[in-house]
Amino acid sequence: MTVSFQSLGLAPELLRAVEEQGYTEPTPVQCEAIPKGLEGRDVVGSAQTGTGKTAAFLLPILQRLASGRRGTLRTLILAPTRELAEQVLNSARDYGRHLDLSSVAVYGGVRMEPQTRALKNGVDIVVATPGRLLDHMGRGHVDTSRIEVLVLDEADRMLDMGFSRDVNKIIDTLPKERQTMFFSATISGDVDRLAKRALKDYAAVEIGRRAEAAEGVEHVVVAVDKPRKRSLLAKVLEVLPDDRTLVFTRTKHAAEVVSNHLRRMGNNVAALHGDKTQGARNEALGRFKRGKTRVLVATDVAARGIDVDNIGLVVNYDVPRDPEVYIHRVGRTARAGAQGIAMTLMSPDEWTVMGDVEKLMGRTFKREVIPGFEPAVAPVQPVEHTPTPRQTGPSLRPRRGAARRR
Repeated sequence: MTVSFQSLGLAPELLRAVEEQGYTEPTPVQCEAIPKGLEGRDVVGSAQTGTGKTAAFLLPILQRLASGRRGTLRTLILAPTRELAEQVLNSARDYGRHLDLSSVAVYGGVRMEPQTRALKNGVDIVVATPGRLLDHMGRGHVDTSRIEVLVLDEADRMLDMGFSRDVNKIIDTLPKERQTMFFSATISGDVDRLAKRALKDYAAVEIGRRAEAAEGVEHVVVAVDKPRKRSLLAKVLEVLPDDRTLVFTRTKHAAEVVSNHLRRMGNNVAALHGDKTQGARNEALGRFKRGKTRVLVATDVAARGIDVDNIGLVVNYDVPRDPEVYIHRVGRTARAGAQGIAMTLMSPDEWTVMGDVEKLMGRTFKREVIPGFEPAVAPVQPVEHTPTPRQTGPSLRPRRGAARRR
């Protein structure tokens, strides 16, 4: 039986906004989490990236805030990066467009004064990164005494980035009687421990395995020597000229080097990393979303904050050292039922870390070799596969499937 948004108990204003966003039926995580959120339950939600976790916590929050005093900070949403904070803020405004509610994003890298004015004027929802929020709290700009709902979005990433102490400081200032929700693509042991401290009798919503990419992702691992990665990537982009492509590098320097190389090869490309000003980051991401830029080269600072439809190809230029980062990177493609390719360029020194990714996911991927880019040392195939690398031309086009907005 098909579940509808109407059956979840949402208010007419929210149903109207959901319809205007183009969504016709809730995703599995929304089906499970929204009713629990509306009941006021604490929730720990785990689901693959791109499955609608943001709406799963925002819709119950907006319905709760629709009744009660306006202009009083009643909901705090913590996010690990500026990009994700902006994404959640935009979603809150989209879903709450027919409600008289105010919201603001609070994060570093920009001037404090506009944020301070918004906080002092009174807002219903604050979406914040932990460090900048603590700055405002230390200056007396934020009153957390009436907060009714706390959300940690991408909770595992927040702790991985070293925000554990800041998050605990913030939690200690909040009213004990509140609703708390943690959402993430993966749930680590650190998140489990924090949940036991900060939540009461919480409902666990777990859709799929804890470390699993979306079903529509085709994983391709290409063995290549490190110095030839840039040339191979340029060749792949020649063969796949129509696909919107997101390339992840491990360092800011690599992001600049790779983007400059691709630009010299005639690609429409932009770079997104922490050394860019916030204005430049917003501009690069905006152009990528609008289709003005075909290729975006980014560090992992952007892995949790890019909500862009129709990314056909994600390239791991470097194999991430943290296997869970792989899940978040490749989750930028195959969103909302679409199909996409996650291509990893693996040099011999990265064999071990690629194995760590496969161990986390509980599956292995054949090592491909593209003619003309054979590595000096032939890759060792996982035991589940045949020992001889398959020779494959760079005709690595995603299986096409209409993106399904749900």
